[in-house]
Amino acid sequence: MTLSIIILNYNVCCFLELCLRSVEIAISKIDAEIIVIDNNSDDESCDMVKRLFPEVKLIENKDNFGFSKGNNIGVHQAKGDYLCILNPDTVVAEDTFLKLLKFSKKKKKLGIIGCRLIDGKGRFLPESKRKIPYVKAAFKKIFGNSNDYYANHLNENETGKVDILVGAFMFLERAVYNDIKGFDEDYFMYGEDIDISYKALKNGYCNYYYGETTVMHFKGESTLKDKRYARRFYGAMQIFYKKHFKKNIGFDMFVWIGIRLASIYRKKSDTKAKRILEYIFVSNNMNEKLRTALSEKVVLKSDLGMVKKASEIIFDANYVSYKTIIENINIYKDEFITFKILPHKSGFILGSDNSTSRGEIIYFE
Repeated sequence: MTLSIIILNYNVCCFLELCLRSVEIAISKIDAEIIVIDNNSDDESCDMVKRLFPEVKLIENKDNFGFSKGNNIGVHQAKGDYLCILNPDTVVAEDTFLKLLKFSKKKKKLGIIGCRLIDGKGRFLPESKRKIPYVKAAFKKIFGNSNDYYANHLNENETGKVDILVGAFMFLERAVYNDIKGFDEDYFMYGEDIDISYKALKNGYCNYYYGETTVMHFKGESTLKDKRYARRFYGAMQIFYKKHFKKNIGFDMFVWIGIRLASIYRKKSDTKAKRILEYIFVSNNMNEKLRTALSEKVVLKSDLGMVKKASEIIFDANYVSYKTIIENINIYKDEFITFKILPHKSGFILGSDNSTSRGEIIYFE
């Protein structure tokens, strides 16, 4: 088998359905499998997978084992020569995996590949490509200087070597994953992507950022950005420093101060009150059930035409390809324009306007 898609899920049923809809199309021309590992969700995720995706291999953990162990469990049962570690709150283009497989065959000592990630508003996510987070760089980032933290030697559409990639999307050979012993299970959540990227480098592999395909990452669906998140994230960074750098009192004090300052100065939610004047439904027909579900006080149009401020664009994936949806979100991104997707064969629309709180789901069936 060529490829195994590993998706670790926790309580994001609708986002997982959208992800699986996009993935099943993207692997239609590849000898591939999809493995979903559920970390003891208390929503309808597992029932949904069994009902709608019977061909997906579902692993139902009886506890929340965290990101590292959960993914390791999935990879242990994978049969593909290549792996894609994929978040459940992502949408892939139809040609994403085909492009990465072609790219992979051209490289020697290939480690991990990441790609261009955008959020639900179309904004580029700079964590798609990063440098090794040495303490000085991480400390400077806390106060808004990210020049030494992100891999700015490449622009977001270029392709080239980078040090660190993000766990929302990681593409690599299963042999490499096994050689570097997968994700370190000392990390429960956060930091494990930095660790595995760094281990690949230490083992002589080259990590790459591939800017020629874009994946949407709604970001923050599985875990809200609250105080618990801050403790886990910066605690994970402390684990990384202790594992990979020489221990000394001054170093530990610097990390201790940085972690606590980061908790104080972490970015506040960018949530704003949403004022929508019109919905633009991009499809080949007007969905009457959706019309009823949306507010009667706004205009529901059937094509893009002139997009005004305070518009919400709804893409119907029964009619528009996921690649085209991603491309159009990138084209029309604007502070005042929001987006939602109607997954094909589904009875809801969803989207996310920021990375610090849960997205919005509207059911109409």
